[in-house]
Amino acid sequence: MLTQEQLTMMAENVAHIRENMAAAAREAGRDPADILLCAACKTRTVEEVIASAVLPIDLFGENHVQELVEKTDANAYCGKPGHFIGHLQTNKVNKVVGRAALIESVDSEHLLQKVERAAAAANLTQEILIEINIGGEESKSGVSAESLWPLLDMAAAQPHIRLRGLMAIPPAAATPDETRAFFAQMRELLAKAADRHYENAKMNILSMGMSGDYPDAIREGATIVRIGTAIYGARDYSKKA
Repeated sequence: MLTQEQLTMMAENVAHIRENMAAAAREAGRDPADILLCAACKTRTVEEVIASAVLPIDLFGENHVQELVEKTDANAYCGKPGHFIGHLQTNKVNKVVGRAALIESVDSEHLLQKVERAAAAANLTQEILIEINIGGEESKSGVSAESLWPLLDMAAAQPHIRLRGLMAIPPAAATPDETRAFFAQMRELLAKAADRHYENAKMNILSMGMSGDYPDAIREGATIVRIGTAIYGARDYSKKA
């Protein structure tokens, strides 16, 4: 059972984040309504997510398939969309397609083909983003900026996939100036992708920015920011395997 103190903390945190989001948007000459707040709820309990769903959060993001299944089965998002934002293993695609409103982390032709086949079998259209490894980190998933274009072409040609945009996580060790430069690169990549005028795509989503850098992400064009600890507090990884 969550305490009143925990509930108040979440409400105050979300209100503060919303104020920062709106200020960053206005600074960039953007409409604050054009940026969505994704609550990254990795390791958070069903109870925590249900409690946060009444707050001005637009959608929820899951890193692990098991948690996506658990929380959607429990209707923890209370009718709000759930996105899959973590690394997706090909053997778990069937559990995510049709359950996630948007898969933000497609990063290979092999994974793309698996998503297409699962969506075709379920007779639905799955919306996706292509994840970019914008910092070129060996330890991180995502396609390189140079390899993006053939993957985009392939994604846009799939009959059961709808390509919606790009996602990225800049290197954690980057300075604020370096991180903002990575965000600017992502904005430019999305613009170039949109200029390809795919028939079966709508390249208007740029998912980037987390608890420590979301205002700069918004200043550089983010349409979704993914925020976890700044909403819920520090994660307790002992709760989850």
